[in-house]
Amino acid sequence: MRSVVQRVSHASVTVDGEVVGEITRPGLMALVGVTHTDTGAEAARLARKLWTLRILEGELSCSDAGAPLLVVSQFTLYGDARKGRRPTWQAAAPGPVAEPLVDAVVEELRELGATVATGVFGAKMSVGLTNEGPFTVLLEV
Repeated sequence: MRSVVQRVSHASVTVDGEVVGEITRPGLMALVGVTHTDTGAEAARLARKLWTLRILEGELSCSDAGAPLLVVSQFTLYGDARKGRRPTWQAAAPGPVAEPLVDAVVEELRELGATVATGVFGAKMSVGLTNEGPFTVLLEV
């Protein structure tokens, strides 16, 4: 699994003009991509990493600060544009594989005590955020 994680002061996801997920105070925005070989173990590991990653102000984690997370599925994290001008998506897991694993990340975060907002899997989403720092990291588990 891969995640692009940004430290944000605010982030939201809109589908068909309606806000479906939003955090309104400092926290993390995590775009999550799944590949074919990922399992529930990787989902749990990614959730724990997101919850304890010390990248908030003052080197705090979401678990330290009680900070919220916005988790959005993002198959394009497994796009490959090394050849040609058009990316391939062969490394991205198909929806029936990816959706339960993204859901597992969210559920594990909630079990750890996190406040988690989400996008809508497979929907055309508009994502807005204010990146603080700016601070962006790539996680791979």
